[in-house]
Amino acid sequence: MKLKTGIWIVVADGARGMVLVNEGTADSPALKTLRVYNQDNPRTSEQGDDKPGRSFESSGARRSTMEAPDLHQKTEDRFVEAIIDDLAKDAVAKAFDQLVVAAPPVALGVMRKATPASLGAKVMAWIDKDFTKEPVPQIAKAIAKALEA
Repeated sequence: MKLKTGIWIVVADGARGMVLVNEGTADSPALKTLRVYNQDNPRTSEQGDDKPGRSFESSGARRSTMEAPDLHQKTEDRFVEAIIDDLAKDAVAKAFDQLVVAAPPVALGVMRKATPASLGAKVMAWIDKDFTKEPVPQIAKAIAKALEA
């Protein structure tokens, strides 16, 4: 597969994201930034300090603690789901024909689950790598290399 002209590329993790479009050719990709996403996501301990819940056992008077929710991870999940929501709207508006999604494995899993069928039909590749800290020219090279493999 190659990065044809007009293909959209989404590079995201739990705190940053970019939507790019290839304005170059398949042999010489030139990515242009369409949208940038950022969020401030403090650690779970800074987001909430409630004690974990407690429950009674089904028999007897003993109580057990329940696992405390990971608020940091939940915020990251909502962030990548919002990116997918925006892309689904773009897909309905026929803003693009093909899409490549690159994200670290955890974020990629959340994105796959949140992707509606109308958007999923346009995804030509899911890449489980984090390119969010790379400059745009390096992203183009890395995506092109990942598609060739």
